[in-house]
Amino acid sequence: MPDLKLYEYAVIRVVPRLEREEFINIGIILFSKQSKFITVLHQIPTEKIKLFSEDFDTDQLELNMTAFATIANGACKKSPIALMDIPSRFRWLTAIRSSAIQTSRPHPGMCHDLEKTSQRLFKELVL
Repeated sequence: MPDLKLYEYAVIRVVPRLEREEFINIGIILFSKQSKFITVLHQIPTEKIKLFSEDFDTDQLELNMTAFATIANGACKKSPIALMDIPSRFRWLTAIRSSAIQTSRPHPGMCHDLEKTSQRLFKELVL
């Protein structure tokens, strides 16, 4: 039986109108320091977002989420944050901010399969 892996995850949220502080879960970010693993899963529910704010730019949101995932994965060599180690990238991406894209506080967990766990959390918390 494989060893249990410690991981942390946060829910990624969109806040269509900051003054109302209402949010919609659109993704998760999960990482494990011991396994050197990080993943971002997201889905943009355009119609649901438009119910909160008709003029919200969901195309820009998709671009921002693509950048979020690229930075998390360390794939953008032009970004100083993407060049950080995985735990530092996770901490930077989950820092409290007042913007349209926010994350929950990180939550810990233990699992055998990080990929399956990230898919399960995505289904439970976003879909």
